[in-house]
Amino acid sequence: MFKIVKKEHLNPTVAKMVVEAPLIAKKAEPGQFIIFRAKADSERIPLTVADYDREAGTVTIIYQIVGAGTMELDTLQEGDCIHDFVGPLGTPSHVEGLKKVAVVGGGVGCAIAYPIAKKLHELGAEVHAVVGFRNKDLVILEDEFKAVSDKLCMMTDDGSYGEKGVVTNALEKLINEGNEYDEVIAIGPLIMMKFVCQLTKKYNIKTVVSMNPIMIDGTGMCGGCRLTVGGETKFACVDGPDFDGHLVDFDEAMHRGTMYKDFELHAREAECNLLKKEVQ
Repeated sequence: MFKIVKKEHLNPTVAKMVVEAPLIAKKAEPGQFIIFRAKADSERIPLTVADYDREAGTVTIIYQIVGAGTMELDTLQEGDCIHDFVGPLGTPSHVEGLKKVAVVGGGVGCAIAYPIAKKLHELGAEVHAVVGFRNKDLVILEDEFKAVSDKLCMMTDDGSYGEKGVVTNALEKLINEGNEYDEVIAIGPLIMMKFVCQLTKKYNIKTVVSMNPIMIDGTGMCGGCRLTVGGETKFACVDGPDFDGHLVDFDEAMHRGTMYKDFELHAREAECNLLKKEVQ
């Protein structure tokens, strides 16, 4: 059992938890993830390690309340315990040796982009962060990004905060201003990462993306998280989650991501009904 020592809602649909998990905190690196079950009979869900404190023995997770599993997790409060919390899983992001990097985050994907930007900053790299949200109400981790970025571009689709536009607008502007990046790291919705990769391919800039397909066991056995990368089948849980974005078949990944849409909707409705009964 893993105790929740802090819980905070970052916006109406996104929350942050700091969890006691000393063995995971000891080894976790940016880019890795954990798999949790909120309760004994809950489904297994992967979440990226958003931060860690080796001395305190804690791991931070950030989750969007969108399905039955995350709704169930959100019923837990400070002092409660998460039943299963397994990790760190996946391959850490390769950031050593990079001198100048653009880190691009979209929506809740910023929770994955932040620890990578933080690690790059700690290693002495120049970090330009471009983060985008649909509107002002959904902005998260702004102060955290400011603390680890040499330049921060805040974008919103509707212009309610920062600059109006999508992340590719800001990234292309930075490139055209003469910034030469060793690498672009893009993390967010699949469609966002696809268009970032189309842009960077035009400028011949190496681009790494973090993939989040359907995942079950997290050890490469089930095959549920398979992707096509450079014409080869890869498994996000053990080969990734980071991949060369110019080689990823995004259209296939987006199609696979919708396969269980109806099932997920029914599970969410069932969880909503269960929570209503518990309140009554």
